[in-house]
Amino acid sequence: MDRYDFMSLALEEAKLCLETGDVPVGAVIVKDGKVISKGRNLKEKDNLGILHAEIVAITEANKALGSTNLSGCELYVTLEPCPMCAGAIINSKIDKVVFGAFDLKNGACSSVTNLFNLPFTHKPQCFGGVMEDPCSDILTKFFKTLRK
Repeated sequence: MDRYDFMSLALEEAKLCLETGDVPVGAVIVKDGKVISKGRNLKEKDNLGILHAEIVAITEANKALGSTNLSGCELYVTLEPCPMCAGAIINSKIDKVVFGAFDLKNGACSSVTNLFNLPFTHKPQCFGGVMEDPCSDILTKFFKTLRK
């Protein structure tokens, strides 16, 4: 599997958000070429503001590996991580982040700021714009429907 396959899986997670009225963002965490966890935005479903897709996926990866240290892992997420999620990524020691759509209002990996460039103890590699169009399209359609 390659980055497009993993991003496609994250996009499938994002689509599940449409059933609960959550903003459609999905994530998967991969280690040694295998998916070890999935996550999707559950803020509205569970009425908890911290349940972003990345946080859910990180929590599941911690359980799967029995560790808070996710060194050697890669995170694929359909939307550029916000400051909270970027902080969780740093603290989890995830090695690589690949995201689809840029978040021009809240993005903390390049769009508004880049927490990964600050002098924290861990600096993940980060790549944005992978499958950007389908990742952006699902968000655009969601918000158009919401505004109606």
